[in-house]
Amino acid sequence: MKLDTDAKIVWCPGCGNYSILKAFKNAVGELPQTVKPEKMVVVSGVGCHGKIANYINLSSFHGIHGRVPSLMAGIKLANAELTVVGFSGDGDTFNEGLVHLMHAAKKNINATLIVHNNKVYGLTTGQASATSPRGFRGKSTPEGNPEDPFNTVALMLVAGATFVARAFPGDIKHLTEIIKQAIMHKGFSFIDVLQPCVTFNNTWDYYRKSVYKIEETPSTLDEAIKLAYSSTPTKIPIGIFYKKDKQTFEELVRVEETGIGVEKVLELME
Repeated sequence: MKLDTDAKIVWCPGCGNYSILKAFKNAVGELPQTVKPEKMVVVSGVGCHGKIANYINLSSFHGIHGRVPSLMAGIKLANAELTVVGFSGDGDTFNEGLVHLMHAAKKNINATLIVHNNKVYGLTTGQASATSPRGFRGKSTPEGNPEDPFNTVALMLVAGATFVARAFPGDIKHLTEIIKQAIMHKGFSFIDVLQPCVTFNNTWDYYRKSVYKIEETPSTLDEAIKLAYSSTPTKIPIGIFYKKDKQTFEELVRVEETGIGVEKVLELME
């Protein structure tokens, strides 16, 4: 299936979004035949990333600020056979959409969320977001950001996401593989992509020097959280932090509808 569209790409030259788009298209092309493109739905939010839905020849839904996880959940509940992949920015995800994100993870919605985390509001020309580092100077913090950023990986681990990963678009092959595994995982998959914004927060050189690949995915949640907090300014782990099999929200809702009862539902949640 041809995934390219005729839409003109309007991202800034050198933006990390290009690599994310390329890796996603690669991943879709390499998925097993059981995952059919005609049954995939792309959801995008508000931000520079949002136009990605225009550049992929798949069914898509463009939502309002912060609501990508909610739309993903609604689509899966309406038709559990669909493969749903959401794209959102760091402001979109961790500022306006934080509550929606946390509940999607807690419920274990069977969908994948790919976050374009450039640590700045790029579309609105450079304000600090919830992931901007302390000291970041932008339109809203000209004297430097006084806050510490969210640890996004740790946040998703404690919220209940069953697949948590981080990637860097400077390594398209690695990003492609993580996206493939995330889509194939049954449950809420979260990928935090360290996406440079060449105009307002150009981190290409910084990440190329600082990221390193996780050799082995932690086997327990405690180990995963420890790894999430092991990052330093010069040593940032990328790869899969955690992966767990667990009943999905859609499955539990359908079990409840059959009249099996609350006790059985709770048993399945263990």
